Amino acid sequence: MDIQVIYDTICPWCFIGKRRLEKALALRPDISVSYQWRPFLLNREMPPEGIDRTAYLIRKFGSEARVRRIYGTIAETGQSVDIDFAFDRIHRTPNSVDSHRLVMLAVREGLADAVVERLFVEYFLFGRDIGARDVLLEIAESVGLDREGIDAYLDGNTNTEAVYDENTRAHRMGVNGVPAFVFNGRMVIAGAQEPQVLARMLDAALVTGDAA
Repeated sequence: MDIQVIYDTICPWCFIGKRRLEKALALRPDISVSYQWRPFLLNREMPPEGIDRTAYLIRKFGSEARVRRIYGTIAETGQSVDIDFAFDRIHRTPNSVDSHRLVMLAVREGLADAVVERLFVEYFLFGRDIGARDVLLEIAESVGLDREGIDAYLDGNTNTEAVYDENTRAHRMGVNGVPAFVFNGRMVIAGAQEPQVLARMLDAALVTGDAA
């Protein structure tokens, strides 16, 4: 089964959604799955250097009190899937374009899943700036990608337009928030759904695929 995961690397619900999808797949061990990671930009106009996180969140949600409530809920939900979010360690909200570009390149080496996982872990657990070149190079090297080759790649513009095109494509599909999951190119569900819900979507996608 083909599963497209529409996500942003700086989206905490996408990290939760990844974990819940893994749990759903564990409930259906007989299903063979291939992933496609499809970029979505929560902040299409984010400056290349990112923005101060506190200022960004207040501008987005209106007040520090509301931010604390929202991220308290996210942190509590994260615990249910063994994610210890460390939001207090994050000082900047990064521009996520280069992190998406890194995932795109990793696809060729069969390492996209590993890169996505490391991006989430480094950002949400350790507060690393995943928009920074040195952090991206460290992540690339940690999963077995060639550091010098990645450095040259990130220095250019290869796949930059592809990231923006994928973001546009997602919006045209009606996806306005992430994560979203597309099963076998037919069935779409948005949000970090519970594993049981995703497992039922897997079942339905199999039936639909057989019928086709």
